[in-house]
Amino acid sequence: MSVLDTIDLTAELGKKDYEKRLADLQFKMLRLQRAVFQLGHRAVIALEGWDAGGKGGAIKRVTEAIDPRGFVVHAIAAPTPEERAHNYLWRFWTRLPRDGQIVIFDRSWYGRVLVERVEKYATLREWQQAYGEINDFERTLHHDRTTILKFFVHISNDEQLKRFKEREQDPLKSWKLTAEDWRNRDKWDEYYSATDEMLSRTSTEIAPWHVVAGNDKRLARISVLETVVRELVADMPFDFADNNELVLDREAAHARIEAGQLSAKAVAAVIEEEEKVRHLLEKQAKHAKKSSHDDDDEAEKPKSKGKKR
Repeated sequence: MSVLDTIDLTAELGKKDYEKRLADLQFKMLRLQRAVFQLGHRAVIALEGWDAGGKGGAIKRVTEAIDPRGFVVHAIAAPTPEERAHNYLWRFWTRLPRDGQIVIFDRSWYGRVLVERVEKYATLREWQQAYGEINDFERTLHHDRTTILKFFVHISNDEQLKRFKEREQDPLKSWKLTAEDWRNRDKWDEYYSATDEMLSRTSTEIAPWHVVAGNDKRLARISVLETVVRELVADMPFDFADNNELVLDREAAHARIEAGQLSAKAVAAVIEEEEKVRHLLEKQAKHAKKSSHDDDDEAEKPKSKGKKR
């Protein structure tokens, strides 16, 4: 059975639940971005998916509450003449994150085994050998202190057609729709097959694929954010307490310091900043509790009666 066939595209997320979870996850994302910066960690997030699948919306929710100095988004289009003069991975090597940075790719090196395969921009030998080349590329990044997160946003054929028609009628979104997008729909089955092979041959222990159900945009955005937060926490010696405080796993941090993977100074900087955040959270909680108590007292006061004349 196809990997894509196993994805439930009927699931939905209500607006209130979405807004609550979004606020919670974006706060966590901000704290993790600070930790990535202070520890000199690196993160690469690659998004693939169907046209009109919602990749841009997911990227917006991941980044809109974090420091713009700490991340870069690369929208990958057709290679330039200079890029075509090099190996296809060259243009991605030159866009990788520096220490302490998160880099997001809107489309990625997987174009080699998707659009380049289907549209025959790459030869049979080129795209077939690319699976191993890509796995080696990602293994190199992983061994160099880089978290790799790969998402494929999956929507149904009918949902894509619906979104295309909506874009066609919306003056603010019509620019997103091109004649090439319509042509690609005619090759849905070919892209489906190419995607399924890509997922099965390049989902590895160090860089697994996360296939996101995208028919419901709210659910897709939360799924991406939850995965990014979970995997960044797993790759750094931290976790979140119930009050969203970022808590250091001291034993794990000490082991990484001893192994030369982290500096004691960087860990101390994270701890110091989190202490400040913890005090702010406690202060906010006290203020909210006092405001609630004052409102209750005000509600219990007897209403004064006007003087009779």
